Amino acid sequence: MAGESAERPREKASASARSMLLTVLGEFVLPRGGEVWTGTLVTALGALGVEEKSARQALARTAAEGLLASERHGRRVRWKLTEAGDRLLREGTERIYGFMRAPHQWDGRWLVLTAGVPETQRQLRHRLRTRLTWLGLGSPSPALWVVPDASKEAAVREVIRELDLTDRAYAWTGPSAGIGDTAKLITAAWDLDDVEKRYVSFIERFEGRAVSSDREAFVNQVLLIQEWRRFPFLDPDLPAELLDHAWPGPRAAAVFHDLHNRWHRRAQGEWDHMDGEAAARS
Repeated sequence: MAGESAERPREKASASARSMLLTVLGEFVLPRGGEVWTGTLVTALGALGVEEKSARQALARTAAEGLLASERHGRRVRWKLTEAGDRLLREGTERIYGFMRAPHQWDGRWLVLTAGVPETQRQLRHRLRTRLTWLGLGSPSPALWVVPDASKEAAVREVIRELDLTDRAYAWTGPSAGIGDTAKLITAAWDLDDVEKRYVSFIERFEGRAVSSDREAFVNQVLLIQEWRRFPFLDPDLPAELLDHAWPGPRAAAVFHDLHNRWHRRAQGEWDHMDGEAAARS
């Protein structure tokens, strides 16, 4: 048991380093053609409190997952996003920056999906859950997924196709039949109380925060994105008609976009400075 306890903090640190790496790749490397020196990433992650060993392990793990490829230049290594890595980050960027960007009208239609994956296929179940959650769907009961947004039909169809579940899934769209309690369905499908607490915490943590240097702008920009990127997984962005009180999501979104825009130039400048130093090293 003692060995397990010792392992868990290291596993958590490794996961945190990889998560931070993906945020950095999406915010600073993707817009610059998808290439970067190891030294730049190690320095950048170091500024965020990630030790060099953990940074290199995160790089190796991300490469093993097929998201990065390395190329040696003498004693130095330059990383390039693979096609899969580029696609993952572009999809993530679109979802993160587009999430709750503007209010949307609801036509009253829901999308309902049944998709049965046995317990024995845990990896497939996990992939299905991850993909559908990312699209905003919730699961009020086993094998059943719902979302009050019929426009997600094409995206859900693509997930089912990619996971080869077409013969085990069925979906339909339309308005509620008025049977049962919609509020109870929503409570079963999503933990909105927890999401609301997270929004309030996000607002309290970042609203009004100021930076005094380019390095602070870089660090806070990454931390801001790191916190915000969780919300598309957690919040289905329900129509106002389905919420019984003022939802803090739009205010949190306003804080995110305001600070991101405010810190953008200085954070990007600090990245270019770190990258320049890494490129100059022999």
